[in-house]
Amino acid sequence: MTRSISAVVGLALVLQGFAARASAQPPGSPHETTKATIDGATIAIEYGRPYMRGRKIVGSLVPYDRVWRTGADAATTLTTSKALMIGNAAVPAGKVTLYTLPSESGWKLIINKQTGQFGTEYDQSQDLARVDLTRRALPTPVDQLTIAIEPAASGGVLKISWENTELTVPVTVKP
Repeated sequence: MTRSISAVVGLALVLQGFAARASAQPPGSPHETTKATIDGATIAIEYGRPYMRGRKIVGSLVPYDRVWRTGADAATTLTTSKALMIGNAAVPAGKVTLYTLPSESGWKLIINKQTGQFGTEYDQSQDLARVDLTRRALPTPVDQLTIAIEPAASGGVLKISWENTELTVPVTVKP
């Protein structure tokens, strides 16, 4: 009986140690919805938010010259209540999927009509548009992928930040 109690106590201590280490690490890739109102249009972006976890991101985990799901798990979706201009692309009211195409010479935002798919199920024939993103190096790393829509002097800005990279494109409500 004493052995079995000490074995149970020992197992409980081992499990408690595993739980403590697991809780010290950030969760896998939590999902988030970021929302903003730009000139009367309600815009929401739903995406998975992976962490760096000590990995090299741009050019490695997110390879150059290959379409990236721009998040984790399910494809990143943008839903808007009004038609928008994202960069020079007309985007109708409703839901679209966002991908990116990174390259050393510049990044493109891909706006895709297919929705509801897993992030790796990209169908180029469903592309609505590809727009140039403005890239800038960040002074300090962003550990967790962050997508935001921020108000600007004229409309707003879609901003994607991760590792040492920030990508932006203007967003306006289509007249």
